[in-house]
Amino acid sequence: MEQITLGKTGITTNKNGFGALPIQRITQDEAVSLVRKAYNAGFTFFDTAISYTDSEIKLGEAFDGMRENVYIATKTPALNADDFWKDLDKTLKSLRTDYVDIYQFHNPSFCPKPGDGTGLYEAALEAKAQGKIRHIGITNHRLAVAEEAIESELYETLQFPFSYLASEKELELVKKCREKNMGFIAMKALSGGLINNSAAAYAYLAQFDNVLPIWGIQRESELDEFISYIDNPPSMTEELKAVIDHDRNELCGEFCRGCGYCMPCPVGIEINNCARMSLMIRRAPSQAQLTPEMQAKMKLIEECLHCGQCREKCPYGLDTPALLEKNYEDYKKILSGEISPK
Repeated sequence: MEQITLGKTGITTNKNGFGALPIQRITQDEAVSLVRKAYNAGFTFFDTAISYTDSEIKLGEAFDGMRENVYIATKTPALNADDFWKDLDKTLKSLRTDYVDIYQFHNPSFCPKPGDGTGLYEAALEAKAQGKIRHIGITNHRLAVAEEAIESELYETLQFPFSYLASEKELELVKKCREKNMGFIAMKALSGGLINNSAAAYAYLAQFDNVLPIWGIQRESELDEFISYIDNPPSMTEELKAVIDHDRNELCGEFCRGCGYCMPCPVGIEINNCARMSLMIRRAPSQAQLTPEMQAKMKLIEECLHCGQCREKCPYGLDTPALLEKNYEDYKKILSGEISPK
């Protein structure tokens, strides 16, 4: 069973992290059963957030009475000290614990530092001194914030999108984290569902001995796939290299990652799905994207106000309104039979 140590935290875990965002979409009993199955198979690192509705509550029940056997990383979107403490108190109650292994600032637009006027980092230090958190981390989708966090040496872990679609800039982040002995947690290892070959994703990330991928898991079939990799990890074969090269050619560049930070839309457009429809409809069973419900969601693009809010919020600097229009035009051609989704 391959292990990884998250930098100076000293946390050593199986190189399969459990991303607990998707369990908010299933029932309490289903989630508890899924999480415990993951633990019994060898998963020991679980990542959640107070923003993931009831995800923390479900993890709290799953690990009640066995808290010391797992590592839990969670997050706060707080922008000031008061909200930081409110979030932390609520999180500890939800998780049924008196400490969090890694407490992360959740995708802030800036890098919290001592003396910046927010009181956030000072609050994190105090919480650490009180034993309520053991390590301070940060998550982000913005390269500039991630780079600042690494250079500051204030953080013990960085969580950032990383997959085989990564550019040289993301690869440089991984390298810098290694140099600073900073743990690197890879979110979006399947690029928000656009990567549909988990073996290729796993084999690629296995090449980085300082990267811990967290796999977003909702279904037992998904979990079984990753459990099978614990004892029989996929190796980087010529076949998997070909899959990766094909996907890089098709997906790299200006595409929506589905992170959702552009939401909500003033007119209700489901941007994080609609802005990448052209890719989803070609990389997954297309019928799921052609239902009356999905057609109605895509038609909402016609109501776009071009207010620019989504463009301003996008951590990847995408021209989101233009991307929505491009995807909608393609979608209409597919519906009319003018072009095939495959």
